[in-house]
Amino acid sequence: MASPLQGEERDESAEAIQRDEEDAARPAELFYPHVAEFVSDRLIYLVGRTALGSGRVWCPEWYRHAEALSRLDSVWRAWEALRWEASFGMSNWWIHHLEPHMRALLDPDTGPFAHCAEGHQNPQPLPVFDPPEGLFFDQRGSMNPFTLD
Repeated sequence: MASPLQGEERDESAEAIQRDEEDAARPAELFYPHVAEFVSDRLIYLVGRTALGSGRVWCPEWYRHAEALSRLDSVWRAWEALRWEASFGMSNWWIHHLEPHMRALLDPDTGPFAHCAEGHQNPQPLPVFDPPEGLFFDQRGSMNPFTLD
C-alpha cells in the first residue's frame, strides 16, 4: 500500500521526525546556571525559614558543608530534570528528592548544620585511622571489575 504522502511531503515528515528525535536526545537547557542560584532564587522560598523551637537547623553558609553542597546539588539537578514532566514531575521532586534531603540537612542532631544553630561552624570530618598495609589494593588498574576491558 502506498503512503498517502507524496514526494517532498514524505521527506519533510521524515526530517521532522528525525529533528524531534534529535531534540529529545539532547539534554534540556538548565534554568539555573548552578546550585547556588537555585538555592538563593527558589529553594529558600519553597522551604521557608526554620522557626526557633522547630528542631530544624539551617546554615546560611550551606556551601561550606560538603554534605549540604552535595545534597543540594542533587536536589537542584533533580528539579532541573523533573520540571519538564508535566504530569507528576514536581510531585515526584517534592516527595522523592526535596523532602528526604531537607529532613537530613535540617536535622538538629545529625544534619550537617547541627552545630550552626547560632552561626556557621566549620564542619569536622569523621575520625579515621589508616588501615593496615596490604588490606586494600589499587582497583584502578587491570583488575578493576568495573572496566569493560
